[in-house]
Amino acid sequence: MTAEHTTITSAPRPQDTHTPPTRGPLGRLIGVSLGPGDPGLITRAAWAQLQRTDAVWTYPARSTKTPSYAFDIVQRAGLAPPATHQTLLFPMTHDGDKLARAWMRAADTVLPWLQAGQDVLFLVEGDASTYATFGHLARTVRALDARIEVPVIAGVNAFTAACATRGMPLAEQDDTIAIVPAAYGVSAVDRLLPDFDTLVLMKVKPLMDDLIDWLERRGLLPNTQFIERVGAPDERCVAGTDLPALRGTKVSYLSLMVVKNPHRIRGERIKGCLKKTLPAASTASVVDQPLSDEPELAE
Repeated sequence: MTAEHTTITSAPRPQDTHTPPTRGPLGRLIGVSLGPGDPGLITRAAWAQLQRTDAVWTYPARSTKTPSYAFDIVQRAGLAPPATHQTLLFPMTHDGDKLARAWMRAADTVLPWLQAGQDVLFLVEGDASTYATFGHLARTVRALDARIEVPVIAGVNAFTAACATRGMPLAEQDDTIAIVPAAYGVSAVDRLLPDFDTLVLMKVKPLMDDLIDWLERRGLLPNTQFIERVGAPDERCVAGTDLPALRGTKVSYLSLMVVKNPHRIRGERIKGCLKKTLPAASTASVVDQPLSDEPELAE
């Protein structure tokens, strides 16, 4: 729901700090992560917040004509919204001025509730700290009133849920992982190949055809999974040599690819064991054993 690559620093507007005299406890702006789409992946901590009747729900949408995906998740979970709940609009754009205005409008909407002592839950799909709108809103609110607390309830990321759906590990042992918005372009993604065993390409919609061409050139099609709207009722997975069929088709904004790179040449890794200091009386009873390649955990 955000344009992650635009750097905007929100600041109080001249002669308008929105900070009134202290009149009692302030509310908190709480980022409530809902997981990528399956209501069963809502954590117990998030579920407890959603049971509250004394908090305001807010949730992001791209426009007045586009329903909120986060709100859809809680509806499919069978949860009824509280008496006060509000859509906050965040346009899909990389225009910094438009985004700054949207964040300010959203902050202006929630700030009166917070300053009146009411908690505001901001519902977000996936995890609120990973490519999410919550960070922008939290910074803007705190720029207007630095007293507001902005805790985050962690959630399940789309890429970890996608790997679970496809029955494949995200990483094993010493694997390296890069999580990259595909908007950086194919050339940037290609430069990562020598250093990473797994590439997680987020929000691949604008570059689908280019990415498929690149996967073919690099011989990576058999090692690639495409997952769309993971956890939702209309989740779709396309793998390997079936991926070229997606050329020229429309895919959801909530799409990602997991690319395993079997061609990576690994450099030398540090191996060995941490020595354990044993009591003198028991040293003689220790039987010499071959050292393992796996490092032991310090106690």
